[in-house]
Amino acid sequence: MSYLSPVAYLPHDAPMMLLGSVECVTDDTAVCHVAVNGQSVLAPFLNADGDLPGWYALELMAQTVGVWSGWHRQQQGQNQIALGMVLGARELVCADGRFAKDSTLEITVKLLMQDERFGSFECAISAAGKTLATGRVNTFQPSAEELISLFNQESKP
Repeated sequence: MSYLSPVAYLPHDAPMMLLGSVECVTDDTAVCHVAVNGQSVLAPFLNADGDLPGWYALELMAQTVGVWSGWHRQQQGQNQIALGMVLGARELVCADGRFAKDSTLEITVKLLMQDERFGSFECAISAAGKTLATGRVNTFQPSAEELISLFNQESKP
């Protein structure tokens, strides 16, 4: 099966789109790839050595969860991209503290549980067959009314 670009499934534009391609989506998994180099979508975020700092692991995982959700919404005929939120991550570990220059990252998410608004995903980032980061990401799908309330409130002094 062929997939659209990640931007077709996520409410992100450059430079905040951190995924390069969608490789696979199933009922309970998604796999995305991205290259760590100066020509990829990650170029603005690389350090002086050309590595991607490890703290980007959460966003890479979250965006892959978003691809999973967006693809499923499209399969159900819901073509409008929905905004989701990360509630948090548990046991998120990036052992090296970075993703090395010139590597190709494979981000894999697996659904653990889901109801209408909440989801939990086991996530991993690997390169060349080696696991570089793991964690569990918990997500929330706000209603349209909650989004309006969240983004349209005036600042209080």
